[in-house]
Amino acid sequence: MASTPDELTVSYTEGGEEIVKELDKVILSKGAWTTILFRYQDWDRSKEQYGPEKYTIRRFQKRNGEYMPKSKFNISSKDQAKAIIAALSGWIDES
Repeated sequence: MASTPDELTVSYTEGGEEIVKELDKVILSKGAWTTILFRYQDWDRSKEQYGPEKYTIRRFQKRNGEYMPKSKFNISSKDQAKAIIAALSGWIDES
């Protein structure tokens, strides 16, 4: 398990094959509760290539010096990501 936010990842390897490839991450908050936005791709075994970009927001809690996953929200498409951006932008612009 990771002991710093920089070590946290969504990358996952199984049988020597990278099933989930992390493309980028942005640490949104650090501390006892850390929130990270990841950009990643899943391996499509039938096509033998990585699928479209996906996004996930993960929350981790630090206990006994180690970060433990606590919750996640997966953003499954660019269209969904754009809708979230539009909603947040609208709310922020209102205030």
